[in-house]
Amino acid sequence: MHGRVIVLDKVTKRFGPKILFENVSMQFDPGKRYGLTGANGAGKSTLLKMLEGNEDTDTGAITIPGNLRLGVLRQNHFEYEQERILDTVIMGKKALWSAMAEKERLLLAEVTDEVGVRLGELEGTIGEEDGYTAEGDAAELLVGLGIPADKHESKMNALSGGYKLRVLIAQVLYGRPDVLLLDEPTNHLDLESIRWLEHFLINEFKGTLVVVSHDRHFLNSVATHIADVDYQTITVYTGNYEDFVDAKYENNQRAASQAASAKKKVAELQEFVQRFGSHASKSKQAQSRVKQIDKLKDDIEARGPKRSSLVRPFIKFEFDKPSGRDVVRMENASKAFTDEHGKVTVVYKGASLHVNRGDKIAVTGPNGAGKSTLLKLIVGAFGGLDNDTKLDTVQADAGEIRWGHDTSVGYFTQDAHEALNRSASGMNAFQWLYQWDTLAPQEHIRGILGRLLFSGEAGLKAAATMSGGECARLLLAKLLVLKHNVLVLDEPTNHLDIESIEGLLDGLKSFTGTIVFVSHDRHVVSELATRVVELRTREGDLGAEIDDFGGNYEEFLERKGRQSAKKG
Repeated sequence: MHGRVIVLDKVTKRFGPKILFENVSMQFDPGKRYGLTGANGAGKSTLLKMLEGNEDTDTGAITIPGNLRLGVLRQNHFEYEQERILDTVIMGKKALWSAMAEKERLLLAEVTDEVGVRLGELEGTIGEEDGYTAEGDAAELLVGLGIPADKHESKMNALSGGYKLRVLIAQVLYGRPDVLLLDEPTNHLDLESIRWLEHFLINEFKGTLVVVSHDRHFLNSVATHIADVDYQTITVYTGNYEDFVDAKYENNQRAASQAASAKKKVAELQEFVQRFGSHASKSKQAQSRVKQIDKLKDDIEARGPKRSSLVRPFIKFEFDKPSGRDVVRMENASKAFTDEHGKVTVVYKGASLHVNRGDKIAVTGPNGAGKSTLLKLIVGAFGGLDNDTKLDTVQADAGEIRWGHDTSVGYFTQDAHEALNRSASGMNAFQWLYQWDTLAPQEHIRGILGRLLFSGEAGLKAAATMSGGECARLLLAKLLVLKHNVLVLDEPTNHLDIESIEGLLDGLKSFTGTIVFVSHDRHVVSELATRVVELRTREGDLGAEIDDFGGNYEEFLERKGRQSAKKG
């Protein structure tokens, strides 16, 4: 088995002036499932790129045995727009796909002896690569990922972003990789699909998995090991995410108490040296104690508590005045979209929803059911939106959406990057945030930036160059500045690292206003929701059905379990 191990040997990697990894040696063993964790910008995605050969090490080497098949989940959802969905999956086996494509070409050419021989070779390749069951195998993967058989002949451009991602997961899995590299695979998946993916990775996939994810529930389910990228090195812990958090905390506590007793010993030795250093009779003993002091200091430096690049933002949502008891009422609302070919998709028809003060409502349902559209509709009906937020909302075609007295609405859009780039041309973080409340003292704005991890120089970073996690934190900072009593949040955790998610969750749990949110992060949904609104798609042009459940997420899942047991 040793020949199937991926080895990092003294790897160093810089990104501009920043050192991501310094002299890192470790290995990824066959059959283990590694969750890659660490702060935004610690180097997780760079490590994946180095493993797949798209990024070089500065010094040191990464050795991957030549017989290992690597499967990589690409984040480019638009690469295959004009391809048939089934074909996109079959492309996951490069040798098979090129053999099938060449066979198609040769069958159209004039048949010569040479062509006949080549066709025979191609048939051999197609047979070896299970080409004769390719469509059936690909279809089975797609159905498992929630893409029904009647869609398989369509082109990729007919699918929403979440479904495109599922096809790309199917493509990677179809190549039967020995090593699977996944970068945030749950980002645009609904809860059903995440459950399917977990089941597949745990029960079906037998190779080595390296996955970057900030979804702690997913890491708890899937990971057998955690590779923690922190402070220029990678430390591997056995167990899932919870085990890792406990082990890291214990290691640091143990290191802190060892360092404390070593410091005490150093103080005692230093006192002896000061008292007797000048006495000729004690000079030799003093010298030996000086050596002991140096050794202890080195030990404290080497084995003391590790510095960490993980920091939790401090998020506290406040408002000056509570809203009325009736927050928003949607009565018989309808919404349809027409694509460029004139095809009409009905998302809602006669839909109703009432939101009361203090509700924390999780909106769930499969991809494409209309979760984001529901949020955009209710926010779009609010009269006091700034022009920037208006661009991210939609208006109902029919029905009525009424906001109650004294409501003030803050909206977090799923497309954080786009929203920020649109309104921040040429601005740095401080300038962008200050524009939302120019009457506030500059220290107040700087304080909020600091709490959201933009302290000092980071507050002067150009908004246009920010990572997804930084964009998300800056949009959250805007919500803190504007002090809304109603928050409508569409996938607010998508690009945040685990510590930032915990900071946001702390802030949302202590918020005494009203929250309506969409999230695929079960930890967030379980901890926050006091009410669950499930959207269910219906056949024809009926739009989504709204099932409003007045309990938390665990109770909601229990009820679903009872219902499916009855059906079974």
